[in-house]
Amino acid sequence: MKVSRDNVRRGGGCRAAINLENPVPAGHATFNTQHASLVIRHSSLVTRGAFTLIEIMVAMAIFAIVVAAIYSTWLLVVRASLVGQQTAARTQRQRVALRTIEDSLSCIQSYQASIQYYYFEVENGDQPFLSFTAQLPDVFPRNARFGGVNLRRLTFNVQPGKDLANDLVLRQNPVLMDMDLDEQQTPLVLAHDVKTFAVECWDPTQGEWVTEWDNTNTIPPALLVTIALNNGHDPGSSVTSVTRLIAIPSTTLPSGLQGSASGAGAAPPGPGVPFNPRNLFQTR
Repeated sequence: MKVSRDNVRRGGGCRAAINLENPVPAGHATFNTQHASLVIRHSSLVTRGAFTLIEIMVAMAIFAIVVAAIYSTWLLVVRASLVGQQTAARTQRQRVALRTIEDSLSCIQSYQASIQYYYFEVENGDQPFLSFTAQLPDVFPRNARFGGVNLRRLTFNVQPGKDLANDLVLRQNPVLMDMDLDEQQTPLVLAHDVKTFAVECWDPTQGEWVTEWDNTNTIPPALLVTIALNNGHDPGSSVTSVTRLIAIPSTTLPSGLQGSASGAGAAPPGPGVPFNPRNLFQTR
């Protein structure tokens, strides 16, 4: 059967005629079919292994959200740890300050015949201070600076420190000596960023706590000492306040008993002018 070119151009019937006249060998047809199947599978695999731009952008957005969440959690943990450390250090400072005041008050001495050396004075307000004389142990802070003179006047007061924050400081001087310049300029800092330093005295005659102790010739039987520290430089931040009741084991020795005690408690020999703690505020 012969097919003309016109028949080939006309289409369908010619393809059948051609197939009939020039049939494709069976092996060759199978090879073409397998090759086409492999090509289809390969293109399918290539299509499945790639990502579109939208998929990449979505993945990057999810990754960014996860990283931001992890960073926020880590930042909160760091801040909480820092706040906890600062609070612990602040609380420890309060305990050290109160312990120092309590230890010194347990060694307080007062003799009525030499009250100019042994007077007790306390004041609250804008410039609070607490001043008294005590026979201190050798382990008391800065004891070596005074050459073994353990009978000293102690003055606790609040003054401006670093960053315009108030510090609770301690100054000492032997009862027969003026306070040296080094002690005045570099006192022992007991607490930083102090908001409140208050001392209340128990008045047995009135039966109540008083903020002023006018009878400087005697020692109150008990004190309420309050130290409040700011938790930050922000004025609106919280305040850590601790109040401790301190019972004073000593009392003022009357003049009559002082003379009969073999000179015990008398004014130390030698010249000397009693130190006035109010001079600290007059020189500022």
